Amino acid sequence: MSKSRTRLASGVALGVIILATLPGAAGAQTAAAPQDGETADVEELVVHGFRKSLGMARELKKTAEITSDTIVAEDMAKFPDLNLAESLQRLPGVAINREGGEGRRVSLRGLGPDFTRVQLNGMEVLGNVDSPMDSRGQTSRDRAFDFNIFASELFSKVEVRKSFSAEQDEGGMAGTVGLYTSKPFAYDGQKGALSLQGGTNSSTKDFQPRLAGMYSYNWDDTFGILVSAAYSKRQTEEQGYNTYGASTTRALAANVANLSAADQAKAMNGELIFQRGNRLSVWGSEQERLGLTTAIQWRPVENFTLTLDGLYGTFTNDRSENHLATRATLNSTILGAATPHSGALISPPPSLNSIQYDQHNSIVYADVSNTVFATETRRQETENTFSQLGLTGDWKLADNLTIDGHIGRETSDYDIPISDKFYTEAFGGLITDYRGDTARNTYKWDTTDPNNYRAHEIDFSATYQSTELENAEVNAAYVLNASLTLKAGLSYRGFTNSGYQQATDDLNRTAWEKGTLNNAVNAYSKVFNQHDDQAWIIVDWDKALGHYGVTRTLGAPKAIYEVEEGTKAGYLQLDWKADLFGMPVRGNAGLRSYDTELTSAGTMAVRGVNTPTTTRKTYSGVLPALNAVMEVSDNFQIRASAAQNVNRPALGAYAMNGTVSVDNGVVKVSTGNPNLNPYTSDEFDLSAEWYFGRIGMLTAGVFHKKIDGLISSQTVTNVPYSSTGLEEGLYPGVTATTNVSEYTRSVNLNEAKLTGFELSAQSDFFFLPAPFNNMGMVANVTFIDSETPKVVNGQNVQVNGQVVQSPIYGMSDLNHNVTLYYETEKWGARISSNYRSDYLIDTGGFNATQYLDAAAFYQITPRIRLSLDAVNLSDEREEQTNSFNNGFGRTGATRLWNYTTSGRTIFLGANLQF
Repeated sequence: MSKSRTRLASGVALGVIILATLPGAAGAQTAAAPQDGETADVEELVVHGFRKSLGMARELKKTAEITSDTIVAEDMAKFPDLNLAESLQRLPGVAINREGGEGRRVSLRGLGPDFTRVQLNGMEVLGNVDSPMDSRGQTSRDRAFDFNIFASELFSKVEVRKSFSAEQDEGGMAGTVGLYTSKPFAYDGQKGALSLQGGTNSSTKDFQPRLAGMYSYNWDDTFGILVSAAYSKRQTEEQGYNTYGASTTRALAANVANLSAADQAKAMNGELIFQRGNRLSVWGSEQERLGLTTAIQWRPVENFTLTLDGLYGTFTNDRSENHLATRATLNSTILGAATPHSGALISPPPSLNSIQYDQHNSIVYADVSNTVFATETRRQETENTFSQLGLTGDWKLADNLTIDGHIGRETSDYDIPISDKFYTEAFGGLITDYRGDTARNTYKWDTTDPNNYRAHEIDFSATYQSTELENAEVNAAYVLNASLTLKAGLSYRGFTNSGYQQATDDLNRTAWEKGTLNNAVNAYSKVFNQHDDQAWIIVDWDKALGHYGVTRTLGAPKAIYEVEEGTKAGYLQLDWKADLFGMPVRGNAGLRSYDTELTSAGTMAVRGVNTPTTTRKTYSGVLPALNAVMEVSDNFQIRASAAQNVNRPALGAYAMNGTVSVDNGVVKVSTGNPNLNPYTSDEFDLSAEWYFGRIGMLTAGVFHKKIDGLISSQTVTNVPYSSTGLEEGLYPGVTATTNVSEYTRSVNLNEAKLTGFELSAQSDFFFLPAPFNNMGMVANVTFIDSETPKVVNGQNVQVNGQVVQSPIYGMSDLNHNVTLYYETEKWGARISSNYRSDYLIDTGGFNATQYLDAAAFYQITPRIRLSLDAVNLSDEREEQTNSFNNGFGRTGATRLWNYTTSGRTIFLGANLQF
């Protein structure tokens, strides 16, 4: 997105916020607060309509002791959006990324998904799926949560806690997202809901069913049971253009006679940056999602309640991935090579006919003849299975003493039993052009003729990983007097994350290259024409394997790992109420202590053999927290908080995997690092909140975080083997005193500073004449600035003796959201815009995006409602850039990596309440 478009969008967002709060707000009637003895429980959250949902969320924010935002269900089995992440992106400070057009992961206040803790019914959850794209993190092992695992219809409330208090579990430096399923005591007697939807996507043109149902029965608040289910099935398609493998390899094998003398010199001297892959791609998938929940509540006496929550979910994904790319050898980029890669098929040397390059010597246009091409036909089958069972108790022992707690267990298995690739090879000419906003290839050969292709190699692989959590917690609250409540609690969390891989690579490659096995693809090829720009040849997997008599087999497990993390914690917190300058002040102050023991077991690859190794580490700390709210008036309050928090590194960073190699006496070691420390942060929040009208609210706040111990990959040279922490005897002759010439691992290296400003508003347009007074708006904007030392190869980059600073990876410096709605009891509609500015990752970055979504309903009867949901109306293009030698932000040598579009999705449906 251009800077002018960014400025325009930002100005519109700010103008909308101001407009929503100007006329008549001061004299508007304030919504009633809960009366004495009332609590903002789940029953109050199950409301009808988007407007009332906003009002209940506002009341929860106003009465909270910490900085938080909440989204509540509009009705039973009716969340405001089809996807939880897409609902969350409407909140200030929240940004998301999407997969196949659907919200996947959440970033909060400038920090990436790994810094945002997600809890489900009070228990931390690590339910990972992944991305079909390597560049977006395939088969990741981190602490992030993928929100596309569960359908939104299963949930009644989502809460985002942005400031930290001692009674919260430590971690989640960016904040905590709490997901809550429905409970039977929230409803009187018998109640049920059924939601039926059908949709389609402009790219896949398939039929996409979405079904959800919920049923609850409450026997006079003594015993209740609730069950719910949600099922959906859809196809997705993302297609576009991408490049990878930048290199400055000299054009020694190419004919450069057609170039100018100056360009010949640059090409031959290795001054120009070429891309290895200039690729057209289509990622397709068939997704099926099933979620089941149950809640049983029992209140044998008035002051004691037990709740048993269960949740089970599966998310399967059959993927296809097809590419047409330049595929060179020896890092020679699009220049290819003059060697016979496929039997007797020999191509003349490549010829560079014409080139253009930018100020960084990066090629933006090239006309080349006789280069090497390849098609990749990839198939994947993935399945994520999640289950959680938790028992919660709440016991009011006396008027001034309450005890509550929970015990539970959850598992999340993510399996990719099939991840296979079949490569073919071809030779021909290409014109690749990056000079405009959209890259384009022109092929000077027939890409749909199977006679131009030869089989190159087959790769089989599989990946398995599993996460388990055991959690127990007990809390006590003792009311000392009307102004003071003392809280204390103990908890235990035990995580186990394990996994392994299997593979068989380069099957038949040698036989095809030597010509001892027929490499013609005619018998099993087919034309692939799903890309908008070009058609090409791919293979039919069943026919290909049958043609060569190949049975899919996998090698022995490798990259085996298991990380166990057990944390014992306790806290002491004082909730207080007082007067200051004649104004009510409330808040809490406390300390939380934690003690964590980490065990990392894995395999080190030594001489091609996996050798087991295990390491252990313990660490502990104490975290102070203070939250305060001053009620300047009934409608205006000031909120402040200060705290210290921690964030534990991704589980994969702890995994004890790696290699020990010895070549001519030179020892090199590469490992994970189970001795990593958690990141630590000092956090400050200050905000002002004004409440008016039925749902009106205007808030403004600043926040600041100082973070220490961020992780970076580091390579050190000439260190003793003992410094690696590995056992002696892994490699014969390597002892504690042996010199290691290169030792690579992740380390706690850098600090970061982050400061942000949030402005948020929501209001009905009650000041307009009918029928326009049924309109309303929700808008927010977040500005963030951050800096952390730029790191290359584990060292801070310096210029003229000064450390170069760059933004934190994953941080967008501007996010804004606007929702305009019109709602009556009979019908309503809304349209939402979500903007996220560009942000960096460790190998490049993502350009800005602006998504448009819409929803509408028509109430046929008080119990039957028709609905329309539209996702990604603008068919937004996702653009990812890369950098040569990870120089993003340092040299400016960036270029297109991926751009994809996923199409528009429309759903029609009906919701029945009974």
